[in-house]
Amino acid sequence: MVTVAVDAGGADLGPAEVAAGASLAAARGIGVLLFGPAAEIGEVSEGVEVIDAPISIAKAADPAFAVRSTPEASIVQAARAVAEDRAQALVSGGSTGSALAAGLFNLRRDRGIYRPALALPIPIPGAQPVLLLDVGANVSCRPEHLVQFAHMGSAFSRAVLGVPDARVALLSNGEEPAKGTPDLISAHEQLAGAAGTGLNFIGNIEGTQVTASVADVVVMDGFTGNITLKLIEGVSGRTLRAMRELAMGSTRAKLGGWLLRPAIRGLREEIDPETPGGAYMLGLRRLGVVAHGRFTRRGFARAIEVAARGVTEDAIGKTRSALEAAGALRSSPSPTTDPGPSEHAATV
Repeated sequence: MVTVAVDAGGADLGPAEVAAGASLAAARGIGVLLFGPAAEIGEVSEGVEVIDAPISIAKAADPAFAVRSTPEASIVQAARAVAEDRAQALVSGGSTGSALAAGLFNLRRDRGIYRPALALPIPIPGAQPVLLLDVGANVSCRPEHLVQFAHMGSAFSRAVLGVPDARVALLSNGEEPAKGTPDLISAHEQLAGAAGTGLNFIGNIEGTQVTASVADVVVMDGFTGNITLKLIEGVSGRTLRAMRELAMGSTRAKLGGWLLRPAIRGLREEIDPETPGGAYMLGLRRLGVVAHGRFTRRGFARAIEVAARGVTEDAIGKTRSALEAAGALRSSPSPTTDPGPSEHAATV
């Protein structure tokens, strides 16, 4: 049985909501080590072990310093449990920054990895989800980082999302190879020359094509990725609200809204941000998932489930094998410790 270490600190709806999600996941055969304030967690189901960890650093201004100086914090204890093999994957319900810092200091970067990336599958109505990376771990990226992200995303899509020949694209301001920043142009040249590595690189795409199902994996730096993610979430949320408002605008509209209610409910479920379970931390020696702080118990249960599935499918091992086969790993070994997470964008 796969065991997942879960940090209950920092969730918007409180530790009890995370605990309820952990209980749902445990009922589906997943072991859970739940780190958080025991007094606020309450009753949990069989299969969930609560470790009292009342201190949270989810709101810390300097996540790297907070992780170093607060070993008793819930996210640090959860990451350490994975490093010590008491659990096989990490799920955080707090902030991106603290989760990445705890992951880097405890789980460590995998050998040959420049930087970890946050990868998030975006639901597309009626189509396969598109995997975006990086969506918040690295504000700036060099060409070699983007190249690694492309291979990591491709391998992860194959191993976990079930996409055997994922189409990989770079997000730019035009489809032409010469469009974009110098780093994007250089990354495009390297990826276009990656024939024979198993990477299905299709070139650049523009922002309007991210949700158009033209690519299965879209690569970008974390600053651009976080803005892209928040824009997609904002537009989809506002569109659903506008549909509800229009459906209540008149008696005729209410009748039409009643007729369309099942279809609208289905659409809402298709694009629900809780469905993917959160963003995957790729490039570490163990798998981590960062859930959104505002998730309900359903979202936290889903985050635990996808983390367990990543372990079962050996997402880390398969991703590393793909990078080795493509020659996309660093030529010199990564240091055994990391100076801390690179600049972080806003919480996923």
